[in-house]
Amino acid sequence: MLVLLAILPVPSKSQQHLNIDEGWKFHFGNAADPSKDFNYGVANIFAKTGGTYGTAIDPKFNDSAWRSLNLPHDWAVELPFAQVDNFDVESHGYKPVGGLFPATSIGWYRKHFTVLAADSGMRFQLQLDGIFRKASIWVNGIFVGNNMSGYVSACYDITDFLKWNADNVIVVRVDATQYEGWFYEGAGIYRHVWLNKMNPLHFAANGVYIHSAVAANKAIVFVNATISNETMAQKNAVVYTYLSERNGKLVALSAKQTISITAGGTSVIQQSIPVIHPHLWSIDDPYLYRVTTIIQSGNVMIDSVTYRVGIRTIRFDAEKGFFLNGVNIKIHGTNNHQDHAGLGSALPDAMQYYRIRLLKDMGANAYRTSHNAPTPELLDACDSLGMLVLDEQRLLNSSPEYMHQFETLIKRDRNHPSVFLWSIGNEEGWIQTTDVGKRMASALLAKQKALDPSRTSTYAADLGNVFHGVDEVIPIRGFNYRQFAVADYHKDHPTQPVIGTEMGSTVTTRGEYAVDSIRGYLPDEDITAPWWASTAETWWKLAAEAPYWMGGFVWTGFDYRGEPTPFRWPNINSHFGVMDVCGFPKNIYYYYQSWWTDKDVLHIAPHWNWMGKTGTPIDVWVYSNADDVELFLNGKSLGKKTMPRNGHLQWSVPYHPGTLSAIAHKAGRVLKTAIETTGVPAEVVLSPSSTTILADGKSVAVMNVSLVDKEGREVPNTDNMIRFSVTGDAKIIGVGNGDPSSHEPDQCMDGAWQRSAFNGKCQFIVQAGKVPGMIKVEATAAGLWPGSTEIITVPPTSLQNNHIDPKYTLSATESQPRNSGKMIGADISFLPQLDAAGKKFYDGNTEKDAIQILKDHGFNYIRLRIFNDPATDSSNSKSY
Repeated sequence: MLVLLAILPVPSKSQQHLNIDEGWKFHFGNAADPSKDFNYGVANIFAKTGGTYGTAIDPKFNDSAWRSLNLPHDWAVELPFAQVDNFDVESHGYKPVGGLFPATSIGWYRKHFTVLAADSGMRFQLQLDGIFRKASIWVNGIFVGNNMSGYVSACYDITDFLKWNADNVIVVRVDATQYEGWFYEGAGIYRHVWLNKMNPLHFAANGVYIHSAVAANKAIVFVNATISNETMAQKNAVVYTYLSERNGKLVALSAKQTISITAGGTSVIQQSIPVIHPHLWSIDDPYLYRVTTIIQSGNVMIDSVTYRVGIRTIRFDAEKGFFLNGVNIKIHGTNNHQDHAGLGSALPDAMQYYRIRLLKDMGANAYRTSHNAPTPELLDACDSLGMLVLDEQRLLNSSPEYMHQFETLIKRDRNHPSVFLWSIGNEEGWIQTTDVGKRMASALLAKQKALDPSRTSTYAADLGNVFHGVDEVIPIRGFNYRQFAVADYHKDHPTQPVIGTEMGSTVTTRGEYAVDSIRGYLPDEDITAPWWASTAETWWKLAAEAPYWMGGFVWTGFDYRGEPTPFRWPNINSHFGVMDVCGFPKNIYYYYQSWWTDKDVLHIAPHWNWMGKTGTPIDVWVYSNADDVELFLNGKSLGKKTMPRNGHLQWSVPYHPGTLSAIAHKAGRVLKTAIETTGVPAEVVLSPSSTTILADGKSVAVMNVSLVDKEGREVPNTDNMIRFSVTGDAKIIGVGNGDPSSHEPDQCMDGAWQRSAFNGKCQFIVQAGKVPGMIKVEATAAGLWPGSTEIITVPPTSLQNNHIDPKYTLSATESQPRNSGKMIGADISFLPQLDAAGKKFYDGNTEKDAIQILKDHGFNYIRLRIFNDPATDSSNSKSY
């Protein structure tokens, strides 16, 4: 660290990456009535620069009556459901957004901000990470640009339009009348917005490209950087790069390069940094270095960029599959859209980590961004937690507009080690088997290789053994379904690697066990799939046993709004997920977990609450990776069966209330599980994803709600209405329950937050304010004991004080698993900090160690409230 500080120049205070999500104004416009759209379309706003009088674009427009809000914002999730007989409305989740709904498909945003006159020599960029859709942007009444994409980031230099020491106004008109996809897409500025301040001599936006090569115990990190001189004079400077460990320790430093850039020109420099014994990034150990590239003039740092990078190798083999760091890895992937229960598409950053952890726990190691550019924070989460990413372009199209979108996607995302493969498109049925499609694919592939030669591309084709068209030129053949054609295709094209870009598509409803075409429910087992797809077991048995088949991506990891296959209204979201829209597992989750992890899995389905069905045969499924399983009902054996590889077991069991249990053997060990007939709900139970979060106005805790009987057993088939409240500086931002036919609002008025349970579960999401302290969270239901918990919010500066006290490091013996019987636990907050502050603990009048006091009184478990923010460091896959 001392060496690093000694080599660095004096940092410039001018360079800033400022988040400007807070303090926006919002109002609906109208696509059919200019008088309700602030005269847009009538006023001649393009006749003269800045001539926007009489419109909401005018900087002097009074927006005080508009709604105040913070970004990200998805207005579609706030709207009620609309029953309309239209396929596109159906596929978007029956929300009143699109061409049929002019009154709720235009949104206006305004943001006031000030720039100091002292910064008048700087350059300013407005960066918008995602707007759905067709955004028109003005600054101080001056038109800046259009962003047609609902997914790709946009960046504009707005320096010339700014006022110093005065009010500046950003205006964004969002037009969501035209869909892009056939799934829920949201509406509005649903990702972050930034104001970037920089020296006129600076790195171009997304102009630094970092990749590496590894041989034996050595690696070389390559840096290609584009530098822009936005001044009226020639500029000279020095550029260099250093690599540091995640704790800040210097690893290596490049040579310094002198550059001279003409006025208004650019320069591209190439640097390399050798690394001895590199710590490789992998899915189990996602280690991230820091690469910092600096422009220096004299002893002043003019500009710098820092990326978290992973050193790793990737290789695709047509016969043996995929290799990461030389190790053959089967792709256990999921496809996912970007919405979540209660939030729509406007997810706080912490939700990306929450969702990726759920997928990792299931055994997934890869994520396909179906079918669009992801939010950058998703890739940050995948980098930190060890999840490979198939990064996908919205359309297979080589027009200037879509080539620009593809270039923006690659430049933005190419430094993420999680990205292992690009996708140039998905199921382009009009062109994928034509020469036109082949030519467009070739153009996109050439662009990809020019911008990122360290990776290659695939295309998600819903075709069997078909080669003509896109598949002739695509490096990695992607299969959407058509699983029985993969072997024939490989036989005919043995040198082309193959991957399942979409596989499975079992449709299920969590906790339901019969087809209900009225309410739109399907059995929660691996039974039902559309004609064009397959069950989980069908495709995975084929892929698992074929070395050349590098694995695949399940459709989908989570349910999502829209595409309610095979039903229509009242269904408003999909059934495809391995988990529902809240992230609650369905039974198929345990099939994949059995064969995608080394965990001990033994899961029985369905539940054992079948009132009125005594004696009726119940189809019992057991998911496990054990060698054999014996099933018992009320202590009586129903037989032992051998578990088939990549399969499951079934019994037909006449129902009698009591306990259905299983005993399994796995490599000489015994596994046990049981489900019981429960009583009626007696209590609401809250399970928070985190009990300590940042008081930054953005961090969230996911509150999972379940209902238990008086014996503490979860009741699996209840639908009580649950009401939620928070006390302290926090707010609820969304609710859900996983019911694909629920028309209850995802977002409620303050003080009126509620959601009914669906098959015993629901969820709400709490977002911290900015005042550190204790937040009390409560969930109540009529006639039941309430559930409550507390969340501690800590200042963002507390991240700088995290440390590991060796006092609490377990010895090898202490860290071994122990059979402790019933868990008797307690919550403890900030114990290391209290110890560091010299606080003493007493049992009566005797001073003792805090943990020892608990042990002496029969406690055998603690939940220690400490804080770790994986977004700020390369954390491995361990939980908070």
